[in-house]
Amino acid sequence: MAIDLEEINILRSVLIFLWVVYLWETYLSYRQRKLCCSVHEVPSELKDVLDKETFEKTRLYLLDRNTFRFWRGLYVQLETTVILILFGIPFLWRQSGEFLSYFNYNEGYEITQSLVFIIFCALFGTSTNLPWSLYSTFVIEERHGFNKQTVGFFFKDLAKKLAVALAIGLPLIAVLIYIIKIGGTYFFLYAWLFIFIVSLLMITVYADYIAPLFDRFTPLPDGELRTEIEKLAASIDFPLKKLFVVDGSKRSSHSNAYFYGFHKNKRIVLFDTLLEDYNKSSDPSSSSSSSLSSSSPQSSEGAEATVLASEDEIYNRNDKNAGGNAGQEETEGTGTTEKPERSEARKTGCNNQEVLAVLAHELGHWKLNHNLKNLVIGQINTLLSFVVFGLLMDNRHLFVAFGFTDTQPTFIGLVIIFQFIFSPYNELLSFVLTVLSRHFEFQADGFAKSLGFAAKLQSALIKLDKDNLGFPLSDWLYSSWHYSHPPLLERLAALDSDKLK
Repeated sequence: MAIDLEEINILRSVLIFLWVVYLWETYLSYRQRKLCCSVHEVPSELKDVLDKETFEKTRLYLLDRNTFRFWRGLYVQLETTVILILFGIPFLWRQSGEFLSYFNYNEGYEITQSLVFIIFCALFGTSTNLPWSLYSTFVIEERHGFNKQTVGFFFKDLAKKLAVALAIGLPLIAVLIYIIKIGGTYFFLYAWLFIFIVSLLMITVYADYIAPLFDRFTPLPDGELRTEIEKLAASIDFPLKKLFVVDGSKRSSHSNAYFYGFHKNKRIVLFDTLLEDYNKSSDPSSSSSSSLSSSSPQSSEGAEATVLASEDEIYNRNDKNAGGNAGQEETEGTGTTEKPERSEARKTGCNNQEVLAVLAHELGHWKLNHNLKNLVIGQINTLLSFVVFGLLMDNRHLFVAFGFTDTQPTFIGLVIIFQFIFSPYNELLSFVLTVLSRHFEFQADGFAKSLGFAAKLQSALIKLDKDNLGFPLSDWLYSSWHYSHPPLLERLAALDSDKLK
């Protein structure tokens, strides 16, 4: 395999940058862990609302997650490095071609080979991630009282997620490759337009056809809470069409809320774990359901808008930085036996006024056009990325650097350029969007405050942080880099000040 100095330098630069990012992430995690280990007393701002026992639980939960993230991150980083150095990507591409040869397909069927390659990658990523996912779910989450699923539930859900992801993703990728190959000089416009249309269609398709495969949405029962939510939506002209509760407690004790939907067809979804007085047994259709989490639809008119940041977003970011594994969304499945409820479970969730405060925050994202702004930024980024891809896609040195000495498949070009060559740009963009997201969160808090929900939003944030065992203290550098939502104490202070109007 003849690789000259220029190609060696390309691969070396990619590896060096990946390791620089990994070491930076590890340093940030060390800072957060050091803070967590050094603080044993409840912050003075929370002494009246957070007891010492709960504070210690949040501290131990963060330490467990931090340790897990360190070892998993190291493994993923080493795996990615070995794959790149040993040319694992071209090896799997050749295996895909050999597999197709059994069915009398030759190298001319590039799109078909690309799809087989994706399936192989998904199976590899799922299998290597499996031990980590099992440990996270059945050891860490179980130890801290969050896990509600059985092993059977876990594996059925995993298989369903993989099947749905491939069923949706493979045809879309096939069309994208075809557009790039036949699009000519202006292929980037057609590719961007295709991605844009698909992202809009997925809002409706996801809500009506995909989400029900994993979750059962039940209408929020008539009563005071439903009436107050409808009044709140009407007061700001939010076009609320449907109001659902997702039985997230069937799998996990984590809680949140979000909205989605097209222009005049908005839907609000509440986790049952968010509702202090929600009675699941009164809902005849809730016998087999589970929570909807990070795979909620995202676009201009339907982006998930959660009131609390999650440590999972840090896991996902670290996976992306290190090359990641396919099929790691956290949509949950249905139709399996759930774990029995803990008899000692304490009362959690928010009262009606606090739920309204949470929703006032969420509706602030809509009223202030945060989702539309995110869509515009995302689409500009997509278009520019395709333009740069067009300038690099025929560069033979890039392919040779990654082990492709005699072929330049379109999909491989997408992987090399978008995932590896764009790494510095992706890191910078991710940080900028994180900063922007925190700004949006403060604005949404300010909107809720303008509606008179400042005090109730404060109490809701504290309750949700306690219910989710969120550690209330954050190292400033760690949170600046990682947190899409401001730390709890910063939000409480801002709600008390005149900053939010």
